[in-house]
Amino acid sequence: MKKNSYFYKDPFTLECQDVLPGIKITYHCSEGSPEGRKIVWICHALTANSNPQEWWPTLVGPGKFFDPVKYYLVCANVLGSCYGSTGPDAAGFPLITIRDMVNAHELLRQHLDITTIDLLIGGSSGGYQALEWSIFRPGLIKNLCLIACNARVSPWATALNEAQRMALRADPSFEQSACPGSGKRGLAAARAMALLSYRSYEGYGKTQAELSADALLATRACSYQQHQGEKLTSRFCPYSYYSLTLSLDSHNVGRGRQSVEAALSGIRARTLCIGIDSDLLFPLAEIKYMAGNIPGAVTDVISSDFGHDGFLLEHEQITSSLCRFLNSEAPR
Repeated sequence: MKKNSYFYKDPFTLECQDVLPGIKITYHCSEGSPEGRKIVWICHALTANSNPQEWWPTLVGPGKFFDPVKYYLVCANVLGSCYGSTGPDAAGFPLITIRDMVNAHELLRQHLDITTIDLLIGGSSGGYQALEWSIFRPGLIKNLCLIACNARVSPWATALNEAQRMALRADPSFEQSACPGSGKRGLAAARAMALLSYRSYEGYGKTQAELSADALLATRACSYQQHQGEKLTSRFCPYSYYSLTLSLDSHNVGRGRQSVEAALSGIRARTLCIGIDSDLLFPLAEIKYMAGNIPGAVTDVISSDFGHDGFLLEHEQITSSLCRFLNSEAPR
C-alpha cells in the first residue's frame, strides 16, 4: 500500500464550532486504479495509523484476506492523531469528535472519486467511525462490519478515558510542550491503565503469571505494564492521546437524531456486528443491542482470552466470520 497526503485548504468547521484553517489527511491506499476492484475502506483504532499492514498484518497484505492487489484498500489517519493528519503538538487543541473524523473521511472519499464502498470495516474506535459514516451516508456503503464497538460511549468507558487523562494532566511536563519528553510519564501511566481494559483476567493469567512458584514478590505483570507504557511513549504523542480519548467520549450516534435507535434504524448497509466474549470495554449486550436496532444486521461472537484486543489478535475467527457474512450476500 502506498502512503499519500491530501490537503484540504478550505476552512474545516468542527462539530464544536471551532474552525481549522484547512486540514491534512494522511492515508494509505492500494497501488493503481480502483477501477474494476472492490473498494474496502478500513477505519483504524485509537493509536494505530493509516497503514493497516503494520497493525493488522494477519488480515491485510499480499495473499491475506484483505489483499491490496485484489481489492482497492483505503485507510486514513484520523484527525487528532500524530501519524500525519492534522493533530495537536501542545495542550489546548480543539475538540475533535468522531463525526469530525468521518467528515474528513468524506472529503478524502470525494477527492479519490469513490462513489461506492463495497466493505467498510473498523474495530474499537474504528468501529465508531464506520458506524457513524454508515448513518451519515446510508447509500454509500454496501457492506458494513463493526467489531468490538457500540453505538454510544458507555459511562464505564468514559470513566476509563478520564482516568487516563488524569494521569496525563498529573505529569508536570504535560503543559510544557517545549520541554523534551513533555507528557511522556503521564502517557506511560495512561497506557498502563488502558491495557487493563484491553485485556482480560484470563489473558493476564496465561501470559503474565510468575514463572517461579517461590517468588517473594509478583513482578512479571509489573514489568509488562511498564514495558507497554514505555513502548507507547516511543511512538505516540501525549497530546494526540489526550485528544483522541476525548473523541471517544463524543461517540453518540443518537446526538441530534432523535435517539440511538432512530439513528441505527437508518442504516442501509448489510451489517455484521462482531463481539468478543471476554471484552470488558464492549460487553456482548452492547453488540447485540447495536445489531438488534440495525435493519437485518447479524451478530457473531469471537471466543478469546485476550479481551478487547481480540479484534487485533483473533484473525482466524474474524476471517471465518467475514467469509460467512460476505458469502451469504444475496445476488444484486
